[in-house]
Amino acid sequence: MDTRPIGVFDSGVGGLTVLHECLVTMPHEDFVYLGDHARLPYGPRPLGEVRGFAREIALYLEAQDVKLIVVACNTATSAALPQLQETLAVPVIAVLTPEVHSAVQATRNRRIGLLATQGTVDSGRYAELVHALDAGVEFFPVACPRLVPLIEGDDPYGEQTEDAVREYAASLKEAEVDTVILGCTHYPLIRPIFQRAFGRDVTLVFSAEETARDVAETLARKGIENEVSREGVYRFLTTGDPAAFREMGRRFLQLPIGEVEHVALAQLEGAAA
Repeated sequence: MDTRPIGVFDSGVGGLTVLHECLVTMPHEDFVYLGDHARLPYGPRPLGEVRGFAREIALYLEAQDVKLIVVACNTATSAALPQLQETLAVPVIAVLTPEVHSAVQATRNRRIGLLATQGTVDSGRYAELVHALDAGVEFFPVACPRLVPLIEGDDPYGEQTEDAVREYAASLKEAEVDTVILGCTHYPLIRPIFQRAFGRDVTLVFSAEETARDVAETLARKGIENEVSREGVYRFLTTGDPAAFREMGRRFLQLPIGEVEHVALAQLEGAAA
């Protein structure tokens, strides 16, 4: 038995959709979640800059004595996963690989689309992983810079969001994809809008459940799971405004959020020094 918590981080609150599945899958585990709101969004930033942010956060969480780290941010995963796995002493699991596995298994016509942030698309990591699993798959990535601000806005289910989704979906429908990866942890919040845009014949893939299963299996394999009879706790950290995190976070976590602790950027930078 290992009572240390699991660390989870994202550029903001989108990763709470992944944390939700982890809490449901592993209710006996403790979690600490860090949202880097002071530097949100990651998507338009250079990948090298995002790589540096991810390294700082991961080293900070490791210093908090976590036993495993989940990178619940597609942009940070695309920019930094191999480097984090090389640098950290604890296991690092991320959202990207489970999505690709699910998509390659789901497609019937071997035409897969991706909707993601600009940084995730620019990294090319999804294409590399898809073609490593099936070199014959035709892959169609689309950057969606308007979606995250709309989803975090006052009316995430409004006409502007629907119009943006239709715009981004158009080229994928023209390409006749039968499977679309929702490559940003914000996107599941508006999954019904995506499904309406693509119709029921297109499979939408988001990896929260698969990622949570991957975490549980890793804990068991390494013998570092917690006692299943206990009830776990979770806590929240943000580099931004705690009150804003709490308000927005409830929308994504769909569970109560109590106290949110503030972490100064200097603390993250110090952990990586």
